[in-house]
Amino acid sequence: MQIDRFDHLVLTVADIDATVAFYRDVLGMQPVVFAGGRTALTFGRAKINLHQAGREFEPKAATPRSGSADFCLVTEDPLDDVVAELAALGVPVEVGPVDRTGAIGPIRSVYVRDPDGNLVEISTYRSG
Repeated sequence: MQIDRFDHLVLTVADIDATVAFYRDVLGMQPVVFAGGRTALTFGRAKINLHQAGREFEPKAATPRSGSADFCLVTEDPLDDVVAELAALGVPVEVGPVDRTGAIGPIRSVYVRDPDGNLVEISTYRSG
């Protein structure tokens, strides 16, 4: 077996509406409702399914908790523009810009927190 890519991940969150607002308004993701009123956020060729803490869908993680995620999102936008947008929206950058290593090479990243305290890395791949 050879895995090609992520399709989706699940975030357990304290407040689905607050999470949707952050990922929609700050990161430009599109909220969707599917199968029995479940909520997800779509972007590119992937999505984030949202589970309400204490009311998770089965099957679920062994110990689902809000605020325990740490993941990286890639943008094509210049990182300086990302930092300016975050500042205009009042979203503090916790770390960065800093150089890191992504799945396919060097990246430049900033780190922010979502409403649950999840660490969200926003990165651009450097050309050349």
